[in-house]
Amino acid sequence: MTVRLILAEKPSVAKNIADALNIKTKKDGYFEGMNYCITWAFGHLVELYDAKDYDGKMRHWKMDYFPFIPAAFKYKVKSNPRNRAKTDGGAAKQLKIIQSLMRRSDVEAIISACDDDREGQLIADSIIYRGGTKPKANVYRLLLNEWTEKEVLRGLENLQSNASMQPLRDAGISRQWADWVIGINLTSVATLKYQQGKSGALNIGRVLLPTLKIIYDRDQEIENFKPEDYFKLAATFQTVNNHEYEGIYRENKTEKFKKKELLEPINEAIADKPAIITDKQVEKKKEFPPFLFNLSNLQGYITNKYKGWTSDKVLKTAQSLYEKKWITYPRTSSMALEESLVGKTAHVLKVHSEDLPYKEEVHFSKTKRVFNNAKVESHSAIIPTYLKPKRLTADEGIVYTAIKNRFIMQFMPVAEYEETKLITKVLDTDLPGRFHSKGKVQLVEGWKKVENIQSKDAFLPSVNKEERVQIIGSDVTSHVTKPPKHHTERTLLRVMETCGKDYQEDENEELLGSILNGFSIGTAATRAETIKKLKDIGYITTDKKYLLCTELGKRLVDTFPVKNLFDLAFTGRLEKALSDIEKGKASKQAFLRLVFQFTTESVATIKQDQDVVIHQAASKRATNEVLGTCPQCGGKVKDGYKAFSCSNWKKGCNFAIWKNDKYLAAMRKKPTKTMVKTLLKEKKAFVKGLTSKNGKKFNAYLSYEKNEEKDYYSWKMEFLK
Repeated sequence: MTVRLILAEKPSVAKNIADALNIKTKKDGYFEGMNYCITWAFGHLVELYDAKDYDGKMRHWKMDYFPFIPAAFKYKVKSNPRNRAKTDGGAAKQLKIIQSLMRRSDVEAIISACDDDREGQLIADSIIYRGGTKPKANVYRLLLNEWTEKEVLRGLENLQSNASMQPLRDAGISRQWADWVIGINLTSVATLKYQQGKSGALNIGRVLLPTLKIIYDRDQEIENFKPEDYFKLAATFQTVNNHEYEGIYRENKTEKFKKKELLEPINEAIADKPAIITDKQVEKKKEFPPFLFNLSNLQGYITNKYKGWTSDKVLKTAQSLYEKKWITYPRTSSMALEESLVGKTAHVLKVHSEDLPYKEEVHFSKTKRVFNNAKVESHSAIIPTYLKPKRLTADEGIVYTAIKNRFIMQFMPVAEYEETKLITKVLDTDLPGRFHSKGKVQLVEGWKKVENIQSKDAFLPSVNKEERVQIIGSDVTSHVTKPPKHHTERTLLRVMETCGKDYQEDENEELLGSILNGFSIGTAATRAETIKKLKDIGYITTDKKYLLCTELGKRLVDTFPVKNLFDLAFTGRLEKALSDIEKGKASKQAFLRLVFQFTTESVATIKQDQDVVIHQAASKRATNEVLGTCPQCGGKVKDGYKAFSCSNWKKGCNFAIWKNDKYLAAMRKKPTKTMVKTLLKEKKAFVKGLTSKNGKKFNAYLSYEKNEEKDYYSWKMEFLK
């Protein structure tokens, strides 16, 4: 009897597949039953060599060693995230399990079930073809947009040859190698050239710098903005029925006047004067719902509406919902659905509308706004699946409700409103201008009912053309032109997504669908990570929901000589080239030649640049002070250069509390010697002044405990009772 081996990207996805196939038997690292073995990765199990792995001399950076471009790129088991000098034990173990399953004599087919994108393709292929060996079994690809039982079973009946995924794999490899070459070379050379002190590095990246430049440019625009005064004349009119409305004086198509003196005589002249409505225009207009969410729009919507949310948090929450089978694939750039999904979508709508108080208004229809193959790039927009979640965390509830509501809106009546424009002429004067008024009346609430969206527009009383009215008040109001606002994650994501293409922030989202596909800064999947990294490395900071350049970020933009890396069009062309490789329209070799040449020239440019200091790194001295006893081996824990770590590390003890610990950094804290001493002695330490995601300060007990299953230490938090 033969079996089929399925490789999933994560344990949770493997469990979803096992559930769909009704497989209950779980072994060490895989499920087995019903003629299937289902195993999993933990995302990437292998990673590219570090420069020092190719050549020992690269352990120490010297200008003469760069540019460094390997003749052949090699992979190793991924490093331990807490100690990069060591291999990740869990990854190494799982890789052995997968390889032993692949070698089994009864395995007649290997099915790659990693995410249907270039990163998922790379994860699976780097494991299946590890070391350049072709497995004896045929390799197939399971391409799914959700992990529900029906979709898993349907997908297993419609497998594709993994060989047909070569363009996707080439795009994944091209992205990975390009970012390695640019990142390793330019970060190293820039740090040597422009940084004083040996702490950390001056991070340079293909997507990092143009994103920084977007924020820098907006900051400069605000800094250089010169406010100007202007004035308006507003009059209040009263109808014969004692209803009131306001009009703004307009002359020669302008209502903003630079000099107050121009309006004051007019204001005096119209006091208590009668007036007449010389024109009335009434127009019925339709308001369509916003398009279905893609990832960037979902991130923008949530981060703008809810305090304390970041794009990275939205992505992680959406990914959790996806892996729990409640939404479709979230890392998409599309705002429409494939036309083949009509029947399935109708079923999903029926499931989610059956309990709605306005269910009679929900009607399924196949429209181009929702179903449009021309607007789908790789993956359809994000929608709920036919499964209703029984329990959601608070964060999951926010993201899930937004996705579900946006989906239901598409099948509600179009909202309709009546827009009225009035022109009022003041009598008994010879004014060249007229007073203009505008108001709206909502006629059909339609899709706005889903989230109870209220109109903020002014209402006008019921009046007719040639009707007489009376001025009962007027005022010259002073105003000041305002600078643009600092970028938020929402506006930054939009600029990254459109590669800086001009748009108005309130412009119809249809613009996005018309932009050249693939021409962007990063991808839907990577933009959140880029914004997070800019914060983590200190190039940008946040002020409430706004993003601002730090002094370090400004100096980098002002000084770093490789200006192409700040150019949105240049980075957009690189991303477009990757998109073309994915579609089989461009070659991996040509793209990599371009990147290698660019890197070589950029290294030369930096070497020849003037000597300036962009970053004065704080010196981190290792005191080697003994802080306590190692809880793992009984050795001495000392204050080292990068970590408070066990002195028996050469004998294999990996206990360490890193000075740049990410868990603590997320709460704006760094481990101190006092904290470490207390942890080692008391097993937990009371830490004051931690900062929540909402920016609030709090205190808590922290302990640093070993996870026996995965062989690493992690933080645990307790609050005062």
